[in-house]
Amino acid sequence: MSEHSGHDPVRIGIVSISDRASSGVYEDKGLPALQDWLTRTLHNPITFESRLIPDEQDGISAALIALVDAGCCLVLTTGGTGPALRDVTPEATLAVAHKEMPGFGEQMRQISLKFVPTAILSRQVAVVRGQSLIINLPGQPKAIAETLEGLKDADGQQIVPGIFAAVPYCVDLIGGPYLETRDEVCKAFRPKNAVRAPHPA
Repeated sequence: MSEHSGHDPVRIGIVSISDRASSGVYEDKGLPALQDWLTRTLHNPITFESRLIPDEQDGISAALIALVDAGCCLVLTTGGTGPALRDVTPEATLAVAHKEMPGFGEQMRQISLKFVPTAILSRQVAVVRGQSLIINLPGQPKAIAETLEGLKDADGQQIVPGIFAAVPYCVDLIGGPYLETRDEVCKAFRPKNAVRAPHPA
C-alpha cells in the first residue's frame, strides 16, 4: 500500500509574485519553499499548480481566479505584501474574494513580530473564493515555514500556533477535500465531530 492510500487527492495552487524573479534576474525561492513544506506536511497526494508572475495587480487576480477555476482547494501566494509601491498582492487577492478571513493575517503578523518589529508592515490577507482558500504568505522561505508552522520551544512544544493548523478545517467548511497533516510538522485542529477516523496503515 502506498503512503497516500485512502487520503483525498488535492490540487494546490502556489504562486510566487516578484518582478525580478519572474524576469530571470534572480532565482525564485518561493515556489520550492512552498512545495517542500506542503509535501512534508500533508499526507494527501498533491498535484501542484505553480505560477511565477510579476507584481501586476490584474495579472495576480487573473492567476488566482484561474487556479480556483482549475480546482485548487488551497492557493498560497508568496511575495508582494509590503508597503512598497509595487506590492499589490493583497489588493489583487481582495479583488477576487467572496469572503475575507482576517484572522489569518492577524496571526501571521503576531508570529513574525516575535522575530522582527517590521512585521507590522506586512499586509498579508486570506480570502475565500468559491470552495477555495487563498492565503498571502511572506516572501522569505524561512518566514514562510515559521508562519505556517508557528513557533515551538526547544522541546518541540507549540508556543505560538501557526496558521496552517486552521487550514484543513477551513477547507472542510467551504466544501473542499479532507486535508490530513503530519502532526510532527503541523498538527491540524478540528472539533471532535469534524475528525474522520484515521486510515489503517
